[in-house]
Amino acid sequence: MEYVYAALILNESGEEINEDNLTDVLESAGVSVEESRVKALVAALEDVDIEEAVEQAAAAPVAAGGAAAPAEGGDEADHDEPSEEEVAEAEEEDDDDDDEADGEGLGELFG
Repeated sequence: MEYVYAALILNESGEEINEDNLTDVLESAGVSVEESRVKALVAALEDVDIEEAVEQAAAAPVAAGGAAAPAEGGDEADHDEPSEEEVAEAEEEDDDDDDEADGEGLGELFG
């Protein structure tokens, strides 16, 4: 995950996401850098609009059916809301579908 965070830091600061910059950020954070992972991430992000990806990720929990406030006069006890565990499982299932369609296996790079 620290590799992705380093890429986000570079993007936010307006720096180019390349192997040297990514390695510098990771080493500055005290991370033991694996060159193959750096190369894989840089290659994977080559054609990705990071701003758009971040916006989509931020909107995903809302679109995934976040809990809505009960209607006025409604009794919360009448609603069967999913437990945190059920919500987490649903999000994992959604993430698996997204990885296959959009990420083209990016999740496998970072274990």
